[in-house]
Amino acid sequence: MLDAAESLLADKGIRATTMQQVADVAGVSRAWLYRHFPDKQTMVGATIVRLNETFWTNARSELDTIDGFAEQLIAGVRIGRGAYDDPGALLLRLRTAEPDEFAACAGAGVAGLVPDLADFWRPYVEAAIRAGEVDSGHDVDTTSEWIARILISLGTVPGATIDPDDPRSVAVYIHNFVMPGLRAQPRA
Repeated sequence: MLDAAESLLADKGIRATTMQQVADVAGVSRAWLYRHFPDKQTMVGATIVRLNETFWTNARSELDTIDGFAEQLIAGVRIGRGAYDDPGALLLRLRTAEPDEFAACAGAGVAGLVPDLADFWRPYVEAAIRAGEVDSGHDVDTTSEWIARILISLGTVPGATIDPDDPRSVAVYIHNFVMPGLRAQPRA
């Protein structure tokens, strides 16, 4: 049923997807669907949670194979950029295209992009501090949020001097601007 919901959400979005369509695509009766999901909001929420967990699990699996915080950040931009093209990352498109519907279905725990991304990067920031790649004076939570905001910006806003689809361009930016800021001792 969640596969059917995911397929319809990818094709139609949240507003245009109905419980009857999900039941038809899943090959179950509408009554059977309602036995598992009392309403559309609950069904879409369950689909979003599953997509969210899959996306973060896949991203973590890839980043865990990469040595060096700067290289992980560069890969993070690529992963984030690919999420908008990958049907498996449907949640990012829904969050952008239908933010009110997304928030209503996803609930507060999944709705916040920056807090989610900051939480995702937190263990990588901690590891970078332990490895000496990031100055130990940086607050982990603040640094994780800053990383989230930087990666969102790099991944979603092309500029005159950086092409987010060009790994070399992203690498130059990360190595010349992001990493020096992280290696510097923060001001009080």
